[in-house]
Amino acid sequence: MNRRLLLLAALAAALLVSPRPSAAAGKPIKLATLVPEGSVWVKELKALAGDAKTQTAGRVEIRIYPGGIAGDDPDVVRKLRIGQLQAATLSVAGLQDIDDGFAVFGIPRFFASYDELFYVIDQMTPYYTAKLDKQGFVLLGWGSAGWVNLFSSQPVYGPADLKRLKMFVWAGDNKMTQWWKTNGYHPVPLAATDVMTGLTTGMIEALPTTPLYALSLQWYRPAGNMLDLPVAPLIGATIVDKRAWNALAPADQEVLRQLAKRMQQRLNQQVPPQDQKAIDEMTHRGLKVTKPRNADETKAWDEAARQFAASMRQAVVPADAFDEAVKVRDRYRAQHH
Repeated sequence: MNRRLLLLAALAAALLVSPRPSAAAGKPIKLATLVPEGSVWVKELKALAGDAKTQTAGRVEIRIYPGGIAGDDPDVVRKLRIGQLQAATLSVAGLQDIDDGFAVFGIPRFFASYDELFYVIDQMTPYYTAKLDKQGFVLLGWGSAGWVNLFSSQPVYGPADLKRLKMFVWAGDNKMTQWWKTNGYHPVPLAATDVMTGLTTGMIEALPTTPLYALSLQWYRPAGNMLDLPVAPLIGATIVDKRAWNALAPADQEVLRQLAKRMQQRLNQQVPPQDQKAIDEMTHRGLKVTKPRNADETKAWDEAARQFAASMRQAVVPADAFDEAVKVRDRYRAQHH
């Protein structure tokens, strides 16, 4: 046997005995999110990443980029589309950049409780899974970030007070910006990563956010008033680019699905009790909590929410998503009231 044949035989033997790398080997899944380092959400994401690596013998490696270091949600969606990122945990604002149907979760006073919200999410997951699939993404799981309240530099009691303030809205969400303007408010589009600068410079004077976010990112310091009138839940979802997903073995995909399901369940248990804890902590540090001063101001908020919801159908939220959410929500209410 000549030297060339010996070399080919040795190479063939090496290929037979050496383990074949997985499709994902050497290609970690880069996951970006706005949620801050040290928060309950990042802790859960890191736990998922660690368990995924262990349970797949290192075949699935997820690298987490928290705190907006990869940009605002619209930046992250753009980077997902061009392959710079392979996964993301996005807020509703980011998810709307992929499909407008997610705007259902931003309708003021649409949901009355966490149980109602979680029921609608569970029932509508197939709908949103199909919407994301058409855009090239896999829905891995949901997450709650708490209930949105209005934080402001000056006390707000009724809608008239809010209309006098410059209010944060997500940059790029032109439909919502126009809606606020049409209804007499003063929206200021900004990237979420610029909120603190906007508050400290007076560029914005009010923003809707959750107590957990306001505490975690210290937004309550320049916006030291909170209207105790929950507006809407802040919902997010973790998605994966289908190209990265399809590179994984089916068994590894199932590992990720199960870990994401567990993460969703834990967040659903951990986050709701922390709403009040965050408010208590901020109040201890100087936050002033206000409420509508009389029945007329409460009625004004209810009427504003009703008009908001009615005008969002089709103009902001696709009619099919809006109508399905109403049907599922009302079914829950009929079963539990």
